[in-house]
Amino acid sequence: MLRLMDEQLGDRTVEHRVGDCLPIREMLARVGDKWSILILGVLGDQRLRFGALNRAVPGISPRVLVVTLRALMRDGLVVRTAYATVPPRVEYEVTPRGKSLRAALNPLAAWVVANRQGLEESRRLYDQQAESDAEMPLESMLTKS
Repeated sequence: MLRLMDEQLGDRTVEHRVGDCLPIREMLARVGDKWSILILGVLGDQRLRFGALNRAVPGISPRVLVVTLRALMRDGLVVRTAYATVPPRVEYEVTPRGKSLRAALNPLAAWVVANRQGLEESRRLYDQQAESDAEMPLESMLTKS
């Protein structure tokens, strides 16, 4: 059993099924990749053409943008609309499912912003400790018990 605490629903217990793990891992991989959340955020509530979207996402190559958009479309998070014009015009926008994902991620984003300084300090202290451990002679590490 998996116990969840939800401010709106209160304390509740849900059955944890192993079959739920794969789709959860897949979606965590999608939102955890380098570009998907940034693209969903840039699109926001607007439609953008490929070129405008490419310019709005700093550092992304056109090829990576295409691959990421296809993955987002496959998950039903973004929709592509092609217009029969000369030259062809294509626009991308976030679907209702994509908007609900963005809404679900807002608390995580707020947590990161609220804890940013503490996270950076923890990382700094950890890196300092790891660096000092790396400088320790091997013999002294072997004799530690």
